[in-house]
Amino acid sequence: MIEDMDLARYRIKKAHDHLKSAEILFNAGMYNDSQGRSYYAMFNAARALLALKQLDSKKHSGVISLFNQHFVKTGIVDRTAGRSINKARVKRESSDYADFYVVSKDESYHQLKTAKSFVELIKSTLEKW
Repeated sequence: MIEDMDLARYRIKKAHDHLKSAEILFNAGMYNDSQGRSYYAMFNAARALLALKQLDSKKHSGVISLFNQHFVKTGIVDRTAGRSINKARVKRESSDYADFYVVSKDESYHQLKTAKSFVELIKSTLEKW
């Protein structure tokens, strides 16, 4: 059986891989796709923390809800992390599903920057665990 910390490490590595993809896509001018990868970096980082409590959900909204309930509301991570992942999900859904939704370079850059901060926050939280 996979240990909780092993699963958490796997998921945080996956988050870092998504960040690399987001950066490559950003540099290629593919801002919609970069924004999506930035979100998935945050999503996998949140799931990394959830692994430590043996929690997960099949739905993105469920993962975010569990993350907020067990890590934001308890003060383990800063409230801005909860707001950041919620906003990132909405933006990702808009860029993936809304017709004619165009992500600007600035918007994509901000999302990438936010995702990097989020993943680093989660990584440092994991290291303290």
